[in-house]
Amino acid sequence: MDLITHGVLGATLAATLAPSHQRRLAAAVGMVGGMLPDADTLIQSPDDVLLVLDYHRHFTHALAFAPVGALIGALLLWPLLRKYLSFPKIYLYSLAGYAVAGLLDACTSYGTHLWLPFSERKEAWNLIAVIDPLFTLLLLVPLVLALRRPQRRLAPIGLTLAAAYLGLGLWQHQRAETALREVVAARGHPAPHVVIKPTMAKQVLWRTLYVHEGRLQTDAFHLGWTVRHYPGESAPLMDQATVTRLVGDHPRRREDLERFRRFSDGFLIADSTRPGFVGDGRYALLPTRIAPIWGLEWTTADGAPAFVTRREVTPEIRQAFIAMLLGR
Repeated sequence: MDLITHGVLGATLAATLAPSHQRRLAAAVGMVGGMLPDADTLIQSPDDVLLVLDYHRHFTHALAFAPVGALIGALLLWPLLRKYLSFPKIYLYSLAGYAVAGLLDACTSYGTHLWLPFSERKEAWNLIAVIDPLFTLLLLVPLVLALRRPQRRLAPIGLTLAAAYLGLGLWQHQRAETALREVVAARGHPAPHVVIKPTMAKQVLWRTLYVHEGRLQTDAFHLGWTVRHYPGESAPLMDQATVTRLVGDHPRRREDLERFRRFSDGFLIADSTRPGFVGDGRYALLPTRIAPIWGLEWTTADGAPAFVTRREVTPEIRQAFIAMLLGR
């Protein structure tokens, strides 16, 4: 999730573990620990735009790395806090924030390498969007109250509310899957592997994806008191002929395309109106559209791609999104 939410969650958990006289300092340490895993975004190279994609939510988010990452955080904070907290306490609060960061990211749809170095499997539990202000507020408000009155154990309230919100996400996810399975059966498609995820900052509007006969199909569902279905677009996934036409015999292009395929879980979409662009079909501005918000584009002869984002929200997109969000 976003950096602020990681910091707030880390601070909340650390404050919950600390005695009353240490809660403010513990929250500060936990906040640093919660944000530290996202330092992986600094792993970049101007000559390789995919490097940051390869390493974001990679080893720094693995549960096995958490003791090491927390130690780095504790060592950074020790010179500042050694007069107020012992090193074991700093390490404990740093570990509390650091360890929970990877688990929170795994609740989103991006994909997090929780099990390195034992497994390359990425976890994407699709319970919450990458940015969800309501979830952040459920943690932040009790935390602020707890830090204003350290004698009262208010921080656990935030953790309870956050857990309940993720539980709601699990329930909504199951409702969306049930509704999608009914739609897929009505279309006469074989029961496929499906991807179901909430739209940005919302637990009521969900985007679904599945592949049928080489085509990516999108649908959206409004999950209020009743379920409303919004049929979406369909587009072909990149086939071998398209790959060959794009990369030719250029080894770097082929390698970069394979790296991007792994990043996007295989949902590669070629843009027929924009030769050289390949998008990540998992994400679009509208849950019923197949118009990737990011992708790679080859425009030079040296084989190095550019990472391109397309996030222009037109009035048409805004109106359509609001209508679906309200269940119209």
